Amino acid sequence: MSRTALLILADGRFPAGGHAHSGGMEAAVASGGVHDTASLEAFCRGRLHTAGLTAAGLAAAAATGYDALALDDAADTRTPAPALRRVARRLGRQMMRAARATWPCAGLDHLARHRPQGPHQPVVLGVAARAAGLTALDAAHAAVYESVGGPATAAVRLLSLDPFEATAVLARLADDLDAVAAAASDAAGRVAAEGVTVLPAASAPLLDITGEQHAAWAVRLFAS
Repeated sequence: MSRTALLILADGRFPAGGHAHSGGMEAAVASGGVHDTASLEAFCRGRLHTAGLTAAGLAAAAATGYDALALDDAADTRTPAPALRRVARRLGRQMMRAARATWPCAGLDHLARHRPQGPHQPVVLGVAARAAGLTALDAAHAAVYESVGGPATAAVRLLSLDPFEATAVLARLADDLDAVAAAASDAAGRVAAEGVTVLPAASAPLLDITGEQHAAWAVRLFAS
């Protein structure tokens, strides 16, 4: 198992397209819900325990080698907002391109062939993690970090926050990140015996609503 592979996969410079997305932060800033470091931390904590947990469960399950097509269907049912489903598949297509170039494998080829419109990003993340020799827990860690790292970076750009303070927010969330990743990995370990219903399906209705609203904006800095 290569820890370097995990660093590459979780690196914001990995060309998976995440830099163009704010994870709901742009809409949260526009509404006034996020306006300083404290509100950024609250937003990231909430996103971590909902969308982050759900994504981590899917990624971890894919990293175990469970049927990626079934997981992609499960991701669809866990993403009720059409705009966010489109975003997840757009990010999945971009991650697929990067992952197939970096860790080519039959699993990624199979997923690309059967989901030409783009699989959900967490599923691609998990299959890529497996191809890189990583564990389900590694995949979960990459997913949860991405769920808060992207919004924190976007907040720096949107609010001109001190980047040191935004990084400190992520550091304060470290224990939560570890706990959510562990919970997602534990669920993934049961999916072969119990099916996809054992995976987390935490909802974030406000993210769904603002995601739909943001998609209709005529002018925006981020794609989501």
